[in-house]
Order: sequence, then structure tokens, then C-alpha cells
Amino acid sequence: MLIEFFHYLTTPASLTQRRLGYLRESVLLMSRSRRRHAAWAAHLDASRSIIRQASADLVRRRTTVILGSGLLDDVPLPYLAECFEKVILVDMIHLWPARLAVRRYTNVTLQVADLSGCVDWLRGEGERCTDPLAFLDREEIDFVVSANLLSQLPILPLDWFESRGRSIPDGLGRSIVMNHLEGLTRLRGRVCLLTDVEQVTEDRKGRVVERFDLLHESALPAPDRSWIWDIAPFGEIGRGNRQHHRVHAYADWHMAMHRPT
Repeated sequence: MLIEFFHYLTTPASLTQRRLGYLRESVLLMSRSRRRHAAWAAHLDASRSIIRQASADLVRRRTTVILGSGLLDDVPLPYLAECFEKVILVDMIHLWPARLAVRRYTNVTLQVADLSGCVDWLRGEGERCTDPLAFLDREEIDFVVSANLLSQLPILPLDWFESRGRSIPDGLGRSIVMNHLEGLTRLRGRVCLLTDVEQVTEDRKGRVVERFDLLHESALPAPDRSWIWDIAPFGEIGRGNRQHHRVHAYADWHMAMHRPT
């Protein structure tokens, strides 16, 4: 709790980021990641591996952008910093572990961005942005990674309506997911997409208690790789249940789009 309180107090974050829950969720994710380091290790290793694989044969390595860089646990930062002229880490919140890691590299920078396209809209300042990735429309960006981010984008916007007892606009979750996928499609460089697609809750006898579509009925093509992320072992969400997520990975999203779902 003391470590969490330290991050709440000292992490650079605007009042809006705090009020909408972005700082809270980032700190909670950090704590969970540290508690479940062993359970998450295979997932994080697989994520880093496919990022390296996806960028291995690139002819030009000017700028790479990591969307949803978070704690950098699933990002092979030393590899990217060595292989690319410039690395840009994009997220709504950059906690101190990431900020300190970046200081080792002269070619790595942090950028704050609302990748859901909802923040100004929820504050009552304009319409919802339907292309929150438009800022990446730059010729020098050769490689973009959406790093286990897609399923997270709708969570806080949906919570905003629920916590206020207001009706959620029809299709909001799916719209946020599709806007991100369409934004990735429009990018010029190679795009590597990592995303969890389904959450399964099981009891101690292995019986499925619940299945939840993390992408709000947004269909994806067949992945290059798929694996199970043991996100909540027994004891994390209760003594009798555990949760795992199925993760899909696409080394080249532009090529994958032409496959069947």
C-alpha cells in the first residue's frame, strides 16, 4: 500500500487523468503485475518475442512507436533502443518504473496520448475522436506496436457511464475497439498487434464459470500466434476461481487483415 500511495502522489498526471481513473488503473496494474510476476512470465516473454520477430526483417529502422507501453514488462526496450534510431513510448500514464528505465537511453522518449479517443468527450469538450491514431500519420515511422492495449481501451470510458448511473451509448465498447483497429490499418509502417481477446473464469474443478468477449464482438482474423495468459491465478480474484485470457498476436497487421476470421 505504501508503494501504491507513493505512485499516486508522485506520478506526473493531470487532474483529468486522475479523475477518470487512468492513474488509479495504472497503479493497480503495476501492483498486480508485481504480485503475479511468475504467472505472467510466459505471456510477457511471448509478447517480447513476437515484437522482436515482427521487426527483425525491416529494411528501414528510423522510428518505432509502442502504443500502450505501460510498465514496459511486455516490451523489449533494450532491443528496440539498439535497433531503431528513435523509440517513442505512448500511453496515458507513465509510472516511475518506466520513466526511470527510459533514462538509460538517449533515443527513447515518452509521449502522453488518449488512445481511446474519449477523454475530451467525457470532459464535455467536443465530440469523441474517431481516429485517435491520426498523430502517427508520419512517413518516418517504420514500426508500430499495439502492446496488449486493445481490450483495455473501452474499460474506463464504459466505467465512466456506469459509475454515474448513466446509460452506456449503444456499441460504445465495440466502436472504441474498431476505431483502434482501423487506425492501425491506416498507418504506413509495419504494425504488430498484440491483444487479449477472451477472458475465461474457471473453478477449481476446471469448469468454465464465465466467458467474456474482451473485444465487444469485434472479429479478428486468424492470428500468427496465440497463447494463454494466466492473468489471475487462484487467490487473486477469490479462493475458488481463476481467470485466464486468450491472446492473439499479429506480426504484420496489414497482411493479417486479409485472412479469414
